[in-house]
Amino acid sequence: MRPIHIANEKKRDAEVGFETNVTKSAIRYILADGQTHNNIKILKQTIGLTDEALLNEYSDTKTLAQEIINADPEVDMEIIGRKLSGTRKLYLTSDNKIAYRVNLIQVVKNPDGTEKERKDMTKSPANANVELPIQWSGKKISKAAAIKKFVFARKYQIKHISGLTYDFLFDMAKDLHESKSLMLVGAGAKGNEPIRFTNGGEPYRGFLEGRVANNKYCLILHLTNMEIKGI
Repeated sequence: MRPIHIANEKKRDAEVGFETNVTKSAIRYILADGQTHNNIKILKQTIGLTDEALLNEYSDTKTLAQEIINADPEVDMEIIGRKLSGTRKLYLTSDNKIAYRVNLIQVVKNPDGTEKERKDMTKSPANANVELPIQWSGKKISKAAAIKKFVFARKYQIKHISGLTYDFLFDMAKDLHESKSLMLVGAGAKGNEPIRFTNGGEPYRGFLEGRVANNKYCLILHLTNMEIKGI
């Protein structure tokens, strides 16, 4: 569970936790013989078997074409088709070496596709768990209106980490539950800045939803970066 610093309507703040609860689908796919359907990753090609690597190895395309007919150098029967697991994404240099330090460059192009400008892409720092808490804006929106106006990309459940933070979050959830609305929340000194959970991450606008049943509560942070507008 990751930490998040959040304040309530009375400007009282606390560090609590948040996480995503993944709900597995009740639908189960099976094959014709009754076996369970499973998705797997299979190795299709390696760097040494790419078109560029083969062209560098042979003198010309005719020689390469004849070699493909005779010996199939583009296929390694020992490794092609192997099942993959635990894969990680890596960035490579122009000579196919692992790049350990990557600087992101923003390229601005003209309407005709030519390059206009390039500059280092700024990485805005994360602000979900900093000294200034995520604050209530005081702007409420009904759930029905929010569904029609915003596209929610992510949602996290805010959870207490002690008895004191339980009361803190329960009161927030109860307020929102009784008003049947979502509360716009934001980062920064005035609570009007987008929320970022990682350095250089996607900025989101946040909406808090509360649900209460007896002494149980559910406080959900909905995140959106897209607003639906009429034509």
